[in-house]
Amino acid sequence: MDVACVQETRWRASGCRFFGAIVKRYKLFWMGSKAKTDGVGIFVAEKWVDSVVNVERHSERVLVLKMVLGDCLLNVFTIYATHSGKPDEEKESFWDDVFHLVSCIPQNEMVFCWRHKWAYWKYQCWL
Repeated sequence: MDVACVQETRWRASGCRFFGAIVKRYKLFWMGSKAKTDGVGIFVAEKWVDSVVNVERHSERVLVLKMVLGDCLLNVFTIYATHSGKPDEEKESFWDDVFHLVSCIPQNEMVFCWRHKWAYWKYQCWL
């Protein structure tokens, strides 16, 4: 596995760091909250770290990592949805924001969205 999305990291602040043995290391890009609740992150295998060209930390629930793959750009979204106990207005606002972010991705770029129990893959270019 070269890329893995995680939710509920429960780390504070944001950052990136390597994990693992020298030959099999992964770099974690994460976004957390002050209260150590929620939090999202994306692990990238060391061989792909130089391909990462941008990391957008939108909130402790949404992180987007952009990578160059050959002639294409891949946008990897990790999404930790608002809990079922939250008001409907908050949930709707959250999903409106996520859909807006995805809709802003140019048509010639690839999109992969990961949320617990749900994934979406949009492939628009040839490798």
